[in-house]
Amino acid sequence: MLNALEVFTVVVVGVMVGVEVSVAFVINRILDALPEDSGQLGRSHGGRMLGAVMPVWYIASLVLVAVWAVAGRRDPGAGLVVTAGALLILSVIMSILLLVPINNRGKTWTPENRPADWKEQMNRWERYHYVRVAVIVAAFALLAAALA
Repeated sequence: MLNALEVFTVVVVGVMVGVEVSVAFVINRILDALPEDSGQLGRSHGGRMLGAVMPVWYIASLVLVAVWAVAGRRDPGAGLVVTAGALLILSVIMSILLLVPINNRGKTWTPENRPADWKEQMNRWERYHYVRVAVIVAAFALLAAALA
């Protein structure tokens, strides 16, 4: 049963990491290349859509890792799992303190009501997002290593 939990957790966290890497390095580049206000409208829509899904995914990933850490506390890779869990906690804290406030503003913007510094705010969000992506990639790598 523990093996199934481990594999399921790695898959859930891995797919989450894939989505976030895609946002950072693919989706945002596509949105930036769209003409006129299309990119900003796309970011607003993405903020609403992913803003509803990702918190559940982050918390579910953290819960799965916590269950794995407790259930496998005597396994050789337990330290890796605990460290991965700590990194996921850090990613949630970063999200709440740094990314969510900007996202909450951005998801309501239209070309008519966006602030003059909206691009600067989006660039700040992207910089924080790159750091968060690095943190969750590290957590994912530790979980994958713990399976070995």
